[in-house]
Amino acid sequence: MEFDDYGTIIGYFDFAQLSLYLFWLFFAGLVIYLQRENMREGYPLENDDGTPAGNDGPFPLPRQKTFKLPHNLGEVSVPNDHPVDDRPIALQQMPMSAGSPFEPTGDPMMDGVGPASWCMRADVPEYDGHGHAKIKPMRLLEDFSVVSWRDCRGLPVVSHDKQVIGRISDLWVDVPEQLVRYLEIELSNDGGKRLAPIQLVKITSDRVKVHSLYAQHFPNIPQTASDGQVTKLEEEKICGYWCGGKLYATPERLESQL
Repeated sequence: MEFDDYGTIIGYFDFAQLSLYLFWLFFAGLVIYLQRENMREGYPLENDDGTPAGNDGPFPLPRQKTFKLPHNLGEVSVPNDHPVDDRPIALQQMPMSAGSPFEPTGDPMMDGVGPASWCMRADVPEYDGHGHAKIKPMRLLEDFSVVSWRDCRGLPVVSHDKQVIGRISDLWVDVPEQLVRYLEIELSNDGGKRLAPIQLVKITSDRVKVHSLYAQHFPNIPQTASDGQVTKLEEEKICGYWCGGKLYATPERLESQL
């Protein structure tokens, strides 16, 4: 009798349907959890002009969590109310209506806006798994040499206005990846050294051509504090300046291109 009663009680219960409902609940909870974890960086949101946004989305910000950084770089707690970058934005919306484009109010390549923008990354080198700086000049790497690629060291660097502004003095290598990230340019007339992202130059048999920058721009390329390593913040500024030249090097580049 007890067995029959027990069978009667569960006889109308659909375990397959229960499994389906439990899966839906689990999946919904997983989506909410992942979305909230994704809100640890970049939140609270801001409007285009830097003012706080009215709504961060359907989910509230997660509780603050503290992360221990590798290589004895300290700790970071996110999310927080401390702005990572409080630089004034050198842009003005023209005209003053929602959805209108922003135009630079000064020198966009120096102000770091538009394609020349950069973010406030840590002013320390990017490290490999052993705590060593990843990007180094080849002169400091005894085990590295150019084998199958054209060695451009010593070649003149020609700007977009056909002027020779210096020569390639070294190659900066991503050691773990074993590839060249930057070309080191020694400017003429003791102008110092600057780094050029290898993706933004064209290497030929007798020269290195630059499209994004004119001769007048090379002295203003952000420099590195050390001649043997580059920090993540310095990489941001250097790459931002070079990319900004694609649009801001001359007023003509700002015009519509057909």
